[in-house]
This record gives sequence, structure tokens and C-alpha cells, in this order.
Amino acid sequence: MDGHTRRRHGSRHRSWCCTFNAPPPSPENPHLSQHYRTNNNNCKTKLGPQKPDSLSKLTTSISVPNSPQSSKSELSLVGRMDPRRILSPGRVSPIDHTDSLEEDRHSSHATPSAAAVDSLPRSRSQSFRAKIESPDTHSSLDPSRVEGDIGGAYDVRLNLKRKNGGVMVLELSSSVLASNSEVFAGLIAGSAGKKMYRIEVPEVENLGVFKETIELMFEEDIAKRLVKIGVNRAIDILEVSAGIMFRRGVSSCLKYLEAVPWTEEEEEKLRSLFTRFKFDEATSRDMLARLHSQQSTDTLQNLARHLVSSITTCSDANARNELKSLVKGLLCKSSVYEKEQPDINKEDFYAVCQSCMSELHNLFEEASDAIPHERMTRKEMGKPLIARISKQVDNINFLLEILLDRQMAEEFVDLWVNQGNLLKLHERASPMVRYELSRVSAILFIAMGTRKLHCCSEARSGLLQAWFGPMLLDFGWLQRCRKGLDMKALEEAMGQTLLTLPLKQQYVLFMEWFRCFSRNGSECPNLSKAFQIWWRRSFLRGSETHAVESR
Repeated sequence: MDGHTRRRHGSRHRSWCCTFNAPPPSPENPHLSQHYRTNNNNCKTKLGPQKPDSLSKLTTSISVPNSPQSSKSELSLVGRMDPRRILSPGRVSPIDHTDSLEEDRHSSHATPSAAAVDSLPRSRSQSFRAKIESPDTHSSLDPSRVEGDIGGAYDVRLNLKRKNGGVMVLELSSSVLASNSEVFAGLIAGSAGKKMYRIEVPEVENLGVFKETIELMFEEDIAKRLVKIGVNRAIDILEVSAGIMFRRGVSSCLKYLEAVPWTEEEEEKLRSLFTRFKFDEATSRDMLARLHSQQSTDTLQNLARHLVSSITTCSDANARNELKSLVKGLLCKSSVYEKEQPDINKEDFYAVCQSCMSELHNLFEEASDAIPHERMTRKEMGKPLIARISKQVDNINFLLEILLDRQMAEEFVDLWVNQGNLLKLHERASPMVRYELSRVSAILFIAMGTRKLHCCSEARSGLLQAWFGPMLLDFGWLQRCRKGLDMKALEEAMGQTLLTLPLKQQYVLFMEWFRCFSRNGSECPNLSKAFQIWWRRSFLRGSETHAVESR
């Protein structure tokens, strides 16, 4: 039993001796660890110089917990710690450890061997490296360390200061910086003869963009780098390149941006950039062609007329509805393109309106058998009459909505009032066809009742006298075939429009409504609220009228 125990202890002792493992540090026996470190160092010295196998052995590394580097750094920290610092658990020694820290500092600044320096990978970082400092730290890198690493290749220290605080220090090669940037070339030439050039750039908007722009100076193929960066970042780099006169970067950014699509946000950034910087015409010609149109206002007006005419003559219903939404969104002042809106020619729109009304008149003549069957073309005979009438009414309402949005619809009221032939054809047409005409009148009534259309008293009176009766007859069909019409809004707007007329004219029209409503009920619009207001205004006088209306 004792022999077995001795063998086990002996094997453990031999394992500890061969692997140079340190005994656990203890406050009771601190000299044992110090004695072992001395012997361990002597043993390592006898083994000969060690060859570094990676860059991590030459530089200070920050390792995460539970990693191999973490355990090694903890052992070395314990080895460097003064044994007198730890007296007992829970107590801290007041002994100064300046000597031990000074020793550590000298050991950490040891110069690597020539073989180790030769084994370093050669990359773009030999001419460029950066250090980001906190906003309250303004110290720069040690020049001796820069010159000691690569023989003085980093001879420019570029301090970038952000607007809202923060500093980035870039250590660069003056030859690369001066050969790419005219601004930095002038600054370096003005300080010729110095071993270290110090340049400060204040009020930097984005430190990361400035750093990426400097990095492009060390790239042979900037275009490949821009593809990885993306359009939005390339625009920011273009702005910095233009500011420091980095011509190779400007040319590469312009060529890349001209070849890719833009979002609306990116286009606005480019427009703003071109107003603040003037680029070479040869390199920016294609970009300017995409940003600015050379067409005149007359050309745009003709284009608007052509688009509207094409929509009104489109034969496919789905395509016509899609194009109506598109063109109305472009031409209306309330659209997102309002800032780019040119003035449209009112006469062109009214010419198209007149053409649609003429076509509508011919269709109602066909509906009343006023056109001989032999005069109808094969194309007209191929589609139902109701569909063709509905198409022309949709075209008129489409044009009317654009005119209302641009406050140009006053003349349309007169144009609609003077359609005497259509009124006669309305009396002879079938109810399932004639209600289409009241859809146009409904748009005008709603515009007047909601204060979007401002007409003189004669125009309002003429509209109600001409189309109020047909509206009473067609209201039931409008309820069944609304086609996007808000019937409650129509009833409210009709009553409000009636109340804008003189009281005598209101009396005639309200009596006509009362008789129609008593016969047809829900097939007639309900104007009871407007009728009450007219009654009070007509038969209640003085303060009583004011009190009732205020309630």
C-alpha cells in the first residue's frame, strides 16, 4: 500500500517536472512559485530561441474567457505579480509595485527579431492603419513604434475629428496620400523636411466614410470595392473624394453610380451633391443626363395631353384603369411629385373633354335608335352599348377630377349645363343607361357641396335647374350601381348646394324634391336636413332664426 502510494506520488512528481507546470500559488508559500519561475526560465533558455509561428505572438492580444490565450495570460499575470501584494484573503497590500510594472513595460516593448518581422504577411495594412480613440482622449500613436515596425513607412498622422465628438487617428504613407489627393499633397509639400507630418481634419461628418475613402487610395481596382460597398455608401464616398480632390475616387464613383439603379432617396442625395460640387464634364455628363431633363415646358404640356388622349381611347378596361391611376397621381397637385409639376394647358384638357362628350352624345343617339343600324361600325357593334357609355362617362369623370384638383373646373360646369341635346336624349333613354349621365352631375354636386368647386350664382343655378330633375329620377339606379360613388356624401352635398341659391329658387327645387320623395321614398335622395334649414330661413325671422340655427 505504501509502495503503491509512493509510485503514484513519484509519477505525479515526474509529470510536474517534465511539463514545467507551476505549483498553485499560495500566500503561505510564495517563494516556491518565484523559485520555480527562475528554474523554468533557465530550462527554457537551454532549449534555444523559439520561432514565432503567428502574428499573435508579436502583438498584444485580448482573449475572451475560457480561451487558451486567456489561461496563458492569467499565468503570466500571476508570475509578474509581486508576492508581497497578497498578504491574506480580504486584505490589499499598500506596497508600491512600480518596479514590477516597470519591468513588465520593458518586457512588453521588446523589439521582435528580424526573422519574426520577415514572417509578417505583406498586405495593404503596411501603408495604412487606423486607431479610433474615445471623444475625451486626444493622444496619438508613438512615432518610434511606427518607425520601428516598418522602417518609417508611416510618416503621416491624420487626425480626424468628428462634429459631435470623437477622434480617429490614421497613420499613412505620405507618398500614397500625396499622389492621390491634391489637398493633402499641398499640405505635405508645405511641411517638407519633417520626419512625421501631422494633419488635422476638423468637423468630419462621418469618420467611417472618411476612413473608407482613404482606404480606396490603396486599392488598385476601386470599382470592385464599390460593388461591395453599395450605392448609398458610394455616394457618401463620392462627397468625401470630391472634398479632398481624390480624382481617381471621384471618377470611379461616378462610373459606378451611373451604371446602377437609384432609389428616390439616393437620387435626392445625388441632386444635392451636384449642387454643391462641380465635377468634370467628361465624367459627369452621363450622370447629369439622368438627373436633369432637357425638355421644355411646352414639350411636357404636349406630353400630358398625349397621355390623357391615349387613356380616353384605350380599349382594354384593366389597362385603362391602371393608367388612369398612374396619370392622375402624376398630374394632381396633391401627389408626391408636386414639386416637379409643370403647369398643364387647360385648353388641351377641355378639348379632350369635348371629344368625350361628343362621343357620349352619339352613343345616346344609338341608345334611342336615332342612329340607323347601317351607320354603326363593326368595332362599335362588337361591344355592348352600356359598356361603351360607361367608358365615356368614366373618361369624363377622370378628366373632371384632374381639373378639380387643379382648380380649373369652373368652365366645365358651363360646358355640362349647355348639353341640351343630352338632356333630351336622357328623357328617351332607358333608366339602366341614362343614370350614367347623373354620375357626372354627382361629381359636380359633391365638389360644390364640399367647397372644392367655386362657381358664380348663375352657374350653380343653371346646373341645378338642368340636372337636378334627372338626378331625382336616377338616384335609385345610382344606389344599385354606385361604381365608387358615396351616396351619403352625395345627399349631403346636394342639400348644401341647394342652400347656396336664392330663397325663391330654393323653394321651387325643394318642392320638386318633396313631391318626388313622397312618391318614391328611398329611390329619391333624402334632403330632409337641408329642407329644415330652408324652412327656418324662409319662415322664422329675427332672433328665433338665429337661435335655431345656432343649435
